[in-house]
Amino acid sequence: MPLTVLPIKSTLKKEQFDLFESLVIDLDNASIVPVNGDVIVISSKYVANSQGRILEYDKVVPSFDAEKISKRFHMKSKIAEIILRESDTIFGGIPGFVITSSDNIMAPNAGIDKSNTQSGTVVLYPNEPYLIAEHLRRKFLLKYNAHVGIIITDSRLMPGRVGTVGVAISCSGIEPTSDLRGEKDLYGNSLKVTFQAIADDLASIANLKMGEGSDATPCVLIRDSDARLTDRKIRESDMAISYEQCVYVRGLGTRI
Repeated sequence: MPLTVLPIKSTLKKEQFDLFESLVIDLDNASIVPVNGDVIVISSKYVANSQGRILEYDKVVPSFDAEKISKRFHMKSKIAEIILRESDTIFGGIPGFVITSSDNIMAPNAGIDKSNTQSGTVVLYPNEPYLIAEHLRRKFLLKYNAHVGIIITDSRLMPGRVGTVGVAISCSGIEPTSDLRGEKDLYGNSLKVTFQAIADDLASIANLKMGEGSDATPCVLIRDSDARLTDRKIRESDMAISYEQCVYVRGLGTRI
């Protein structure tokens, strides 16, 4: 069967809300019933909104370290403070952007976002995205008697490329990668290091339909993706590698 992508519209929500209940209403309005093998891809900003992860940055009090970062990277000290709070690691940056790691995901400005939120506020990454994805998977099983995959996704700039693609910040119910090591290519050569990023690939497919502006499409259902279902608990280590192993991080830190 050909892969099918079904965008699911929603309504603008300005307050904290029940994420699963909202998804059920949106699916009903779209006349879509999840079935076994479906993958439901949800915007991380939608998840964060449901948790009330909205911050009024005028109320933030910058620390001494935030003042230093704001001067170094030419940004507001209040934004620099939020970046510091939300980051695990700071690698460097350019004027206006600090390259950080947050929850094992490399992103500018710790993934905080001023788009699709009221003026004077920012949206943060959701709390415990792997736990949220697992809870949603179980709720879909109970309500629809369907084993589905859940992906929570964000849009991301790729090194050296114009525009954004989707990246999975967590998932549940599907294997996030496919290990191709030991398989043969078209010329019979053995693949030595290749993994296919299944969850990220599906996140990018969904990102195309979600849009980046006023589309009001925080969720996409992907059918017949051939993603491998699983009941095991997916962890960060299943989707991320250490920065010591990352060719971009290591390569940019090497002087020629």
